[in-house]
Amino acid sequence: MNVNDYKDVWIFAEQRDGKLHSVSLELLGAGRKLADDLGQKLVAVLLGHNCRAMADELVAYGADKVFYVDCSVFEKFQDEPYSQALADLAEEHKPSIILGGATAIGRSFIPRVAARLKTGMTADCTGLEIDPEQKLLLGTRPAYGGNIMATIICPERRPQMATVRHKVMKPLDRDAARKGEVVEKKLNADQLTLRAKVVSTVKELEDTCNLAEADIIVTGGRGVGSKDNFCLIRDLASAIGGAVGASRAVVDAGWMPYSHQVGQTGKTVCPKVYFAVGVSGAIQHLAGMQSSDIIIAINSNPDAEIFKVATYGIVGDLNEVVPELVKQFKNGA
Repeated sequence: MNVNDYKDVWIFAEQRDGKLHSVSLELLGAGRKLADDLGQKLVAVLLGHNCRAMADELVAYGADKVFYVDCSVFEKFQDEPYSQALADLAEEHKPSIILGGATAIGRSFIPRVAARLKTGMTADCTGLEIDPEQKLLLGTRPAYGGNIMATIICPERRPQMATVRHKVMKPLDRDAARKGEVVEKKLNADQLTLRAKVVSTVKELEDTCNLAEADIIVTGGRGVGSKDNFCLIRDLASAIGGAVGASRAVVDAGWMPYSHQVGQTGKTVCPKVYFAVGVSGAIQHLAGMQSSDIIIAINSNPDAEIFKVATYGIVGDLNEVVPELVKQFKNGA
């Protein structure tokens, strides 16, 4: 393989139910910097049906070119046709880098694409850079249970592939005046391998906690003390219109359901304001929230690791601090 034959940075633009997933815009933000560092183009690949307008949105958010592949089979996600279509495009156009979201869809089919292309893939990245000397993609991800951060390279195979955790990267501002090329490709279902079909989709009806999209999150840790005491976290979240999060220790103790867990084994979040109440700051938890715009830590231990990433820190008893904050917020402070 001559790695010099490969160029450009590709991102897989994930869409669900006729809407672009926000991770696609985050990938464009990350991919734009990588492409600029390499002096190459940023290309988005959109698989769908009757969703041409999304291609223009991808250009507005940073793409230089969009490959839009239209086929009825892409209306609902299926591993085989998705992986075949993306792999075929990559074999034809030879991108240097392909990025996908570490979502349920990305985790399901992006490894299949890597296997088809006989290349390596770094999963669940929290950082992406270009090595200035060798021009290789440096994919950083938590390893060994989050105890270390590993940087992985793929020096001998192309494309270099990675999936990126949702809410880790920042999207670019939308620019409706941006110009880009949209290349439309039509496929028929009989051109793709289909050993299964989607009969129906049943959405979960019970209430879930959409932490990933919340602008304000109040997370409680083991330091809250008990399940009953978690009412303090809910009161603060209610007073400021935020969502309730929890550390893994809290979830393991049965104080809160898993849907509220923030961290490496939970959800990655990037709110405008993140309150960490009674959270010690283990690296596994930091991996899921340290990209928040503003981090406010409340802990009685002045040496807690959480203070190293906090924008503001309050050293004190949360049983005294949190009720006072609730009072002040309710009074319009």
